[in-house]
Amino acid sequence: MSDGLDVRGVTVELGGVRLLDDIDLTVKPGRWVSVVGPNGAGKTTLVHAIAGGVPLEAGRVLLGGRDVRRLRARARARSIALVPQSPVVPAGMSVLDYALLGRTPHLAFFATETTDDIERSTAVLEDLGVRHLAGRLVETLSGGERQRVVLARALLQDAPLLLLDEPTSALDIGHQQDVLELVEHLRDARNLAVVSTMHDLTLAGFYADELVLLDQGRIVERGAAGDVLTEEHLRRHFGAQVTVLRGADGPLVIPQRPRRRAVP
Repeated sequence: MSDGLDVRGVTVELGGVRLLDDIDLTVKPGRWVSVVGPNGAGKTTLVHAIAGGVPLEAGRVLLGGRDVRRLRARARARSIALVPQSPVVPAGMSVLDYALLGRTPHLAFFATETTDDIERSTAVLEDLGVRHLAGRLVETLSGGERQRVVLARALLQDAPLLLLDEPTSALDIGHQQDVLELVEHLRDARNLAVVSTMHDLTLAGFYADELVLLDQGRIVERGAAGDVLTEEHLRRHFGAQVTVLRGADGPLVIPQRPRRRAVP
């Protein structure tokens, strides 16, 4: 994928409501773009539009110069790995078997996983701290454990584009760091293009090369974390009272309690 991801003029309407309006986005191999914005801004819709999962009213999504919507299902799965907010997991499937689904697009029809596929899957589960759960049913896991298993499946697709929709939402702070550090490592090692959506603005700024701020389906700010995560922007687009401090790894967004009006 020499040219990376190129989103051109993407507009999405569902039920007569415009969810995305003329979105342009470029992500080169080896780069990480994080999409932030208030609830209902269109972040998840954008991720699924890139993955080819929602119809477009206008625009195109190109990956390596190819239109995503023209790719067959197996070719798309080899090119794009998606970690959704609410994944659907087949009942009765073990953690290892679910992770191995990531290898399916690389197998010939009717072929089974090789020893190498199993070893790679086990190694990724180890990296994500869930190897000890390999024999457990996915449906019995906690939300955080399940999130890491879903990420393992996506990483095992070996796709050059990784889409992460709120990948740390169900994780405690330690596992948030573990997951994001692993994505960072694999981004560098595999020259991945990464697009994530994140509610935690501080973490988004720490890891992404570029932030894109969506509001009401439109890109209203984009650039380095220090340029996007300002007190003025967060007040205007989130309605939030925050203090933004300069940290060693990027801006630190600290919520402030709204001042109460004095009771007359």
